Amino acid sequence: MKIVIVGGGNMGKTYAQSFLGSHIIRPYDLITLERNADKHEELRRHNILNIEKDPGVYLENCDLIVLAVKPQDTESLFPTIKPFLKEHHLVLSIMAGVKLQSLEDGLGIKKIVRAMPNLPAQIGMGMTAFTANEEVTKEELIQVQNLLSTTGKSIYFNDESAIDASTAISGSGPAYIYYFMDAMIKSAMSLGFSESQAELLVWQTFQGSIHLLNKNTLNCEEWIARVRSRGGTTEAALNVFNDKNLHSSIQAGLKAAFDRAVELGN
Repeated sequence: MKIVIVGGGNMGKTYAQSFLGSHIIRPYDLITLERNADKHEELRRHNILNIEKDPGVYLENCDLIVLAVKPQDTESLFPTIKPFLKEHHLVLSIMAGVKLQSLEDGLGIKKIVRAMPNLPAQIGMGMTAFTANEEVTKEELIQVQNLLSTTGKSIYFNDESAIDASTAISGSGPAYIYYFMDAMIKSAMSLGFSESQAELLVWQTFQGSIHLLNKNTLNCEEWIARVRSRGGTTEAALNVFNDKNLHSSIQAGLKAAFDRAVELGN
């Protein structure tokens, strides 16, 4: 399989490294198209050696084109690569909010996969939701899922609206986690811990809690009940959270993220 990754930013670089590191593709079958020459040296430092600055006939000879650029770049990108695209090409887009129909209309081809990865893909711990239009074959879907799975876990959805929903949950999700961790770290420092002590306390608490959840069959509510005791410290904190409607606020925030994802797509 010959692959061209359009965009050498964080996610483009992540995919290139993951594809090569998993040996799912040979180095000479991967090309990165990056217009910003200043990024070329950075890509080479990560053993991404086949780099092009401008679209060219090499696009015609590839099997898969990965679009890893910002959504606002589509107006300038599509006209430059469209002349090189052929009917056999398969396109994988990770551009947030750009719908399948917009990709079909802008690129003039039918075989499109749309995916929503998240930041932990950079360390092989990502969560990616993806969908595709009807022209993508089952074999091609399996090939794409194998590629996506080099960055972590992936899940396929028939309904494209699930991609906007996953954007609100897993796509933006790391920021919510860091937001809560930051609040805990600042709280720990206000209680007298140094910054490094506060970070260690919070980071290890999060890591241990996730691993414990993964190693057992109990759900979150059941684990809360195990930590919580009547009249204890955990209950005191949870009572404040409940009084402040924190649970509802989190749900409202995720709904706002979903609405924004839909708005961007429109």
